[in-house]
Amino acid sequence: MSKTPHILVVDDELGMREFLEVLLTREGYRVTLSDSGRDAIKKIGKGDYDLVLTDIRLGDVTGLDILRAAKARREETAVILISAYATTETAVEAMNEGAYDYVPKPFDNEELKETLRRALEIQSIAAEKETISDESPEERHFGRMIGDSGPMRRIYALVEQVADTRTNVMITGESGTGKELIARSLHDLSRRKERPFIPVNCGGIPETLMESALFGYLKGAFTGATQDKKGLFEEADGGTLFLDEIGEISMALQVKLLRVIQERTVTPVGGAREVAVDTRIICATNKNLEEEVMGSRFRQDLFYRLNVIEIRVPPLRERKADLKPLAQFFLEKYATEMDKHITQISSYAIDLLKNYDFPGNVRELENLMERSVALSTTNIILPESLAMSSRRRRWIEGVPKRRFDLEAVSTGVDITEILEAIETAYVEKALAFTLGNKSRAAELLGLSLRSFRYRCDKLGVT
Repeated sequence: MSKTPHILVVDDELGMREFLEVLLTREGYRVTLSDSGRDAIKKIGKGDYDLVLTDIRLGDVTGLDILRAAKARREETAVILISAYATTETAVEAMNEGAYDYVPKPFDNEELKETLRRALEIQSIAAEKETISDESPEERHFGRMIGDSGPMRRIYALVEQVADTRTNVMITGESGTGKELIARSLHDLSRRKERPFIPVNCGGIPETLMESALFGYLKGAFTGATQDKKGLFEEADGGTLFLDEIGEISMALQVKLLRVIQERTVTPVGGAREVAVDTRIICATNKNLEEEVMGSRFRQDLFYRLNVIEIRVPPLRERKADLKPLAQFFLEKYATEMDKHITQISSYAIDLLKNYDFPGNVRELENLMERSVALSTTNIILPESLAMSSRRRRWIEGVPKRRFDLEAVSTGVDITEILEAIETAYVEKALAFTLGNKSRAAELLGLSLRSFRYRCDKLGVT
């Protein structure tokens, strides 16, 4: 990103363009104005912008069209859409297309400036980490985080960049991907490493107990409170509090958590005196919190406070290059624990694992390797040694990889047969991914259960 961020402002109202130009210029940004969608797309095609701020309704071309053009030109360009006619559907579409944020009019000037600042900060970090080559031969990991794939290297680089700051970090990803390991790496690489790292499963503590667990309580605050007790924020003072599954906390508790973040103080249940805390917050979620915000299930202001830097952990199916070293790591771990002389996994067993998408991610792979080591009677894990259920094995081995030869058209083909083969492949793959759960497979293919069953019957898929 250039030293002075360059922002393209797109709005068909002269007054709004002039207002934004003054507002952003005073903030030190370089500003270019555009009065129409078509003009904006032309400008995007001729130059690079760090951020595009565009109205959604422009008459000739929509803000979504500008978003797509900006991302096609330069993926790391941040795009923020503004509109007086915000709808949930349009907002979701914008976020899915890669927009950084969707701001309704009228907007608060300070909030807009803060949104721009955050977008440019994150965009700058993202641009820097993209310079790390996926082809680098250096093997890197943090603690027990295993993997040398491109996605993992970029995560390692971002962890190194933000570990020793006070910035709040949001770690996102599916269950079982290793979000807590990344949180621990952020703590271990920071100056807080000598202080406590306290993980909290927000979904595992009853709502009625969550407030006293986080903020503490005084003697007599409620039945059973026989003495004063510090909360987890105080226990983690000087260190890190990891709030796992942050999307599970109630709206009432979200308000109190926001105040703690803003004021850096906690008030124990049953007390009136505020206690100062210096606690870094790292949170994680397997939910899409942006959609939760749009659905009014998560506070937008709290989301912005927590999600200053986002680290997305890819599912195992997106980092298959890491599957072999991960499997080997778990093999050695459990062979040592069980005092078994098992040293390797056969290449055929690895091939079998690579044909499976691991919906449970790294946690599922670890469980599989633990069972395989426990049940193995040889010093090598063979395909038949893998402790996979017959149902899972059937799905992995039973889905052929089909290829279609377009050149065969020159000699004539049966298009009906080809389309049926394609449909069969998708149906079987959906069933393989869901281990035979037809309801879930139907969802993955965008079909009703009735329609999916009809296709299974027609194609002879069971």
